[in-house]
Amino acid sequence: MTDALGRLSDEGVAIWLDDLSRTRITSGNLAELIDQQHVVGVTTNPSIFQKAISEGHGYDQQLADLAARKVTVEEAIRMITTADVRDAADIMRPVFDATEGQDGRVSIEVDPRLAHDTRATVAEARQLAWLVDRPNTLIKIPATRAGLPAITEVIGLGISVNVTLIFSLERYREVMDAYLAGLEKARERGLDLSKIHSVASFFVSRVDTEIDKRLDALGTPEAKSARGKAALANARLAYQAYEEVFGSADGSTEPSERWAALDRAHANKQRPLWASTGVKDPAYKDTLYVDELVAPGTVNTMPEATLEATAGHGAITGNTIAGTYEQSRAELDAVEKLGIPYDEVVQLLEDEGVEKFESAWVDLLNSTEAELKRLAPSEG
Repeated sequence: MTDALGRLSDEGVAIWLDDLSRTRITSGNLAELIDQQHVVGVTTNPSIFQKAISEGHGYDQQLADLAARKVTVEEAIRMITTADVRDAADIMRPVFDATEGQDGRVSIEVDPRLAHDTRATVAEARQLAWLVDRPNTLIKIPATRAGLPAITEVIGLGISVNVTLIFSLERYREVMDAYLAGLEKARERGLDLSKIHSVASFFVSRVDTEIDKRLDALGTPEAKSARGKAALANARLAYQAYEEVFGSADGSTEPSERWAALDRAHANKQRPLWASTGVKDPAYKDTLYVDELVAPGTVNTMPEATLEATAGHGAITGNTIAGTYEQSRAELDAVEKLGIPYDEVVQLLEDEGVEKFESAWVDLLNSTEAELKRLAPSEG
């Protein structure tokens, strides 16, 4: 085992775990990952909770208590998931304190069925922040059209946000704009901007999955040579957009005037977070979306398998984004020239992403309801 994770951390990449369960918390595994694998944050989503609750017996006592109280299945889910996030946040608290709030964060998602309802998303975010009641929580809001004003409002209330399901470069710029607008609202309200944090979760592997499928259907030599390049190119150009707003670590790119004013008010940059970094195509190296997306001021949230693969054989060779922008633009242009429209692909991925999370939420409802029935006290 090399200390590839240590090198990744030294390069300015915050390593977060894309998984959470009651067993991981109570067994000491999460604390162990913090101590030994440089993990400094946790992300969750409906699929992760559905898997955790439906496997094993870690939730039996709480489910039995909830069944005895005859709570609704939706209330049961909120009690279970917020309990896990609260406990994980407490385990992460030393990291949060040591990094002055930058890391040590645990994310929890608003009900994905609200993704196209701005007002309901804001209300849900407020409720989740109140329920978890930990300063190191991030509320996940999807980067849908309706999600953008919700992000501004929630940030403006002083609630830290993880913006999720970002696929397009245009939408990412809108997300950064929504964050800055939220900080400006918070400043108007007299809030302490230094306490407000945000990450923007830019999804990676799904871009290759969709574009590679279309390239394979073309079957030409040009199409074959373009495989496996679009996702990295897209993410690297997102980092270029990030530098255009917040400035580069080496000072070669000046921050925007709008950000500079907020920076003087002690605001925090909204870091790009590489999500969906587990490789879907077995033809690609299993650490591809870690090794090739190394740059300061970023977060990489990894499924456990990717975390272990990186620890075992990750090739961390320094910054792998700097100097790639021209080539990345050429690679996306090459895909367009083959007749694969970028805008159509990224909108499809956003729509599918919301649908997948909605479907996972329904699965979570169904599996939790089944567990409540199984553990309900018998009548009489």
